[in-house]
Amino acid sequence: MRAEVLSMPHGDVLMIIDEGGRVTEWRRHAEKMFGWSAEEAVGQSVATLMRNVDTTDGWRWDAFFDVPPVLVKPELCGSSVVWRVCAAAEAVSQREDVAVLKAIFTQAPVGLHVLDDQLRVVRMNTVARGLRETTGGDLLGKRFTEAYDLEDPEEELAVAQRVLESGEPVLNRLVRGVEAPGVRRRRIYSVSFVRLEGCHGNVLGLVASTVDVTERENVKKRLALLDAVRARVGRRLDVLAVCRELVDAVVPAFTGIAVVEVIEGVVGGEEPPPVPVPRDVPLRRTAFRGRISAYPVGDVRPLPCGTPYSGVLVDLRPRLIPIDEDSSWLAADPARADSIRQSGAHSLITAPLVLRGHALGVVSFYRHRQEAPFEEEDLQLASDVCAHAALCIDNARRYTRERTIAATLQRRFLPQQPDTPSSVEVCRMHLSGPESGGAWFDTIALPGARTALVVGEVAGRGITAATTMGQLRTALHSLAVLDLGPDELLARVSDTAARLAAERAALPSGDPLHRERLTAGCAIAIYDPVDLTCTIARAGLPEPVALFPDGTSEALCVPPGPLLAGAGNAPFPATTFSLPEGATLAMATASIADEVLAGRLRPLLDSAGTRSLPDLRDAIANALRHCRRTDETLLLLARTKALPADQVLTLALPADPEAAPIARAAARHQLEAWGMDEDAAFTNELIVSELVGNAVRYGAPPLQLRLIFDGMLTSEVSDSATSAPHVKHARTIDETGRGLFIVATLADQWGARYGDQGKTVWAQQPTGLPQAAPF
Repeated sequence: MRAEVLSMPHGDVLMIIDEGGRVTEWRRHAEKMFGWSAEEAVGQSVATLMRNVDTTDGWRWDAFFDVPPVLVKPELCGSSVVWRVCAAAEAVSQREDVAVLKAIFTQAPVGLHVLDDQLRVVRMNTVARGLRETTGGDLLGKRFTEAYDLEDPEEELAVAQRVLESGEPVLNRLVRGVEAPGVRRRRIYSVSFVRLEGCHGNVLGLVASTVDVTERENVKKRLALLDAVRARVGRRLDVLAVCRELVDAVVPAFTGIAVVEVIEGVVGGEEPPPVPVPRDVPLRRTAFRGRISAYPVGDVRPLPCGTPYSGVLVDLRPRLIPIDEDSSWLAADPARADSIRQSGAHSLITAPLVLRGHALGVVSFYRHRQEAPFEEEDLQLASDVCAHAALCIDNARRYTRERTIAATLQRRFLPQQPDTPSSVEVCRMHLSGPESGGAWFDTIALPGARTALVVGEVAGRGITAATTMGQLRTALHSLAVLDLGPDELLARVSDTAARLAAERAALPSGDPLHRERLTAGCAIAIYDPVDLTCTIARAGLPEPVALFPDGTSEALCVPPGPLLAGAGNAPFPATTFSLPEGATLAMATASIADEVLAGRLRPLLDSAGTRSLPDLRDAIANALRHCRRTDETLLLLARTKALPADQVLTLALPADPEAAPIARAAARHQLEAWGMDEDAAFTNELIVSELVGNAVRYGAPPLQLRLIFDGMLTSEVSDSATSAPHVKHARTIDETGRGLFIVATLADQWGARYGDQGKTVWAQQPTGLPQAAPF
């Protein structure tokens, strides 16, 4: 019998078995193989037939699937699956066929749908269910176009029908659909149709494979938009033309409505004003494309306060804003709000036109009606588009630049890129007055992960105040390198201010500067994230306010010192406070202190523990827009962080020669735990050894070693002596005197600071690790 089977023609059908395992068709070759006639086999269970097969010649039912000339294939017949058993020269077993089908339907990374000849879904795999986040039973029996809410179902139905009729497959066709009823966000699928045919060429249906390519297509769309903007925007050196090119490039490819508003001075060729842009600076509507415009192109007016548009010119950060009837900022500009409602706009991105930290204007992108809302990824795209447009606008206005020297000096002297220390999170608010003044702030990184927070204000306006502010800031930065306390810093800055005032007084009486008195205020706070303390001294400015995580606030009682360059030699008392992690320190100029005392800002300050610093800053700025201000207003918010304990090593040392080897061993062990390389560890051992040796020789007990790892590695050795360390230049034959010279050579910087309990000598060095904030 085996010889007969092996001689059967390739592809001959032996039998057909239905889903219930019963024989529905029994061919002549099956009769020869198994000995059953068609009348006896049809309708019988295949398991019953195989149990009764004569196996005297060694032929077994399990061998039926293993012999090479047999092929078992599942096929779709209507909405059911039948098993066709065929003769073949080379075939795989039934178990392998089933395994292949199971693997395709359970592990294929695409959605698979089996459609009958009426294009109804009769089978689908796991991925296909995941595309709709539903069970297969909800979709079975539906047409493919009904199972997915497609943008053009009739077109997709026609495509599927053509494949069913012609047999020519359609591959990787992009189809758009709606994710759910009432949801504007559309999904994009890559769909392929392939016809299913039976052994005799009869058409059984289609297999449709589906892949969600929404993200891929969105990325391609964004890149294409950027390419179009770079190709079309900036072809002419004219500000108005560049703005028109911008709206033509983004509508409708990116947005349904686009508005460009440029600072009026920039349109005329002037340098842009300093940031934050004063609220009364007029902007010209230079370009518009969309449905209904609130103002005609060419209209010039300031941006309304308390809206996303004005906020962008404060911090130069783009904003994504959903628009609904409850949006409170709409009331600040009724004309703009009315045009938004009539246009059906529901999503807004407002982004700055910014170049090198200077604001040139604002671009507003709206999506309306059935357009999908903006997503977070669109913020970066809008920023990139505006960055290119800003560069083109700046190129167009360069040849007409007529900015006054006073405005240029003021902008350059203000902090452009403040330090971003790891020990505090800093946010500032700067509201300009009618005329530019001399208010400033600084964040200065100090050794040992400490941070100096500075707020200052020079009386006066214009170029005089700006130049004086720049001189005092320069002096303060130079003095901060000496690692002085806040009281010492204020005293020395006051000496500098007094010398500047003396220079003014020595000018000829006809010089306008001779008649201007130099007056300045300043407050300095030094925060230590290891001890969680903050030491504050002030000269004329209001008391800082501490906002605690539990929602309470407290004005810190810091004794006032005299104004800088004031008469007499009164000291600047310093006070140390404990600040828990997550507390917020608010330091401000005098103009904002009046609002705090009046109680108008107290509710906002008490809610600081539950707000992010930018949100708190924006809320305070909105509250101040109703106040009549004649001076600059500057607010510095600093939220404290704690340096993790595993990034600090503190070790008490004996006041004898054994201290150095003990310190070296402890330092070596700690640096290994921090993962520093051999070069950094060897350098640190030398630094620690020399610092401890000097403390043993010239200091007084108790001695303490402290290592701080925060981007840089700081080594500190403290003792109770007040003598000042200094570098000696030892001769060749001298056996001592080279300790601090070695430290100064190996360290990036070194110094000493003094306290009530003595002094601390410190040195900083690179860690050899990637520079990243450790906490």
